[in-house]
Amino acid sequence: MNDSPDQRAGGPRWWQRLRQGLARSSASIGGAIADLVTKRRLDAAVLAELEDVLIRADLGVAAAGRIVAAIAAARYEQTVAADEVKAILAGEIEKVLAPVAQPLACAGAKPFVILVVGVNGSGKTTTIGKLAARLRAEGRSVMLAAGDTFRAAAIDQLKIWGERTGAPVVAREPGADAAGLAFEALSAARAAATDVLIVDTAGRLQNKAALMGELEKIVRVMKKLDPAAPHAVLLVLDATVGQNALSQVEEFRRTAGVTGCGTRTSIVGRPMMRAAMVVASPWYVPSGPNVRTEP
Repeated sequence: MNDSPDQRAGGPRWWQRLRQGLARSSASIGGAIADLVTKRRLDAAVLAELEDVLIRADLGVAAAGRIVAAIAAARYEQTVAADEVKAILAGEIEKVLAPVAQPLACAGAKPFVILVVGVNGSGKTTTIGKLAARLRAEGRSVMLAAGDTFRAAAIDQLKIWGERTGAPVVAREPGADAAGLAFEALSAARAAATDVLIVDTAGRLQNKAALMGELEKIVRVMKKLDPAAPHAVLLVLDATVGQNALSQVEEFRRTAGVTGCGTRTSIVGRPMMRAAMVVASPWYVPSGPNVRTEP
């Protein structure tokens, strides 16, 4: 969230942070890998055990299978050092993550509307504050919409972020209709010629149909003013949820049209890498374009 424009485009700092995160992840399971391969040939039995280690690390069955296949292709039936296995592991993870690591480009509409969604406690409001601060530092005008009307504390929290970043906040009393507030905020942002409007939403579990229906209503109401809105839908994930992250992506994508994902930036290393792998893996095609075929 704090990278400069050239760094967001894939510059050294972003990759440095990615590699540092992968290094911590590698160290986390490095002991298990070292115990597994020390003084042993890389045969089918060892590969099966290695796949179990990766699955237990919550990388997912498909990703673990691809990584083990890559390791087997390089060193099958040979004695292999733990560092070699970890290097191949890090390389395969990077192959999955690199194609989907795209910067958030707030261009093509004014106001550019960002809808922020996610389950309870994932860090949505804090992410909005950091994003607003970055956009303001770039010289853009920003407006915030306190769409989490279920909690008075959420409204107050967003107002504090508005004060810190110099961004006006559109808010109503707790319990107000969130879709109506989003409509009001978009109208105000258009009238003020604001560059970016960021809409907060209440946390909701992806398997609660009624709550997901309310989110769908927010999107539908904003489209009455701007058929293209929201122009970006950011799903904020708790990096420790493991495979549940994929369920969140699928359900929020179906309801709100998720265009990007983020995790709390305070979580670095194995949890962040794991969440990113879970989300990115279904879109990764090793032998072709990295585009998922819709069902």
